[in-house]
Amino acid sequence: MRTAIRTTQAPAAIGPYSQAIVVEITGPSRLIFCSGQIPLDPATGQLVDGDLEAQTRRVLDNLGAVLAEAGADWSHVVKTTIFLADLGDFAAVNALYGERFSGAPPARSTIQAGKLPRGARLEIEATAVI
Repeated sequence: MRTAIRTTQAPAAIGPYSQAIVVEITGPSRLIFCSGQIPLDPATGQLVDGDLEAQTRRVLDNLGAVLAEAGADWSHVVKTTIFLADLGDFAAVNALYGERFSGAPPARSTIQAGKLPRGARLEIEATAVI
């Protein structure tokens, strides 16, 4: 069974994709596959103003909202992928990203992308298990 997640607390999809898909697995467990989030303001659908820190916080807030709508939080995340327009931004993004995890952080990949949607500087996707 598969359920699409939609929340107004994160930006609406800007293409043919869901904010997240929840998949029932054996027992009461579920997998949550969250689409990548860029620094869009959910209220306006526009990129947030500000520096890399403001954009990173918006991405993490958007992803947190999608997780919450699916019944999860950061402690349920088992894998993330961070896409950066400039790998030189890694240290700054990494510091803010690390604030979301109080226990063992999830597995992660970080990739420099040639270009991201709407000219964003970063995008983060996540997979969670609850």
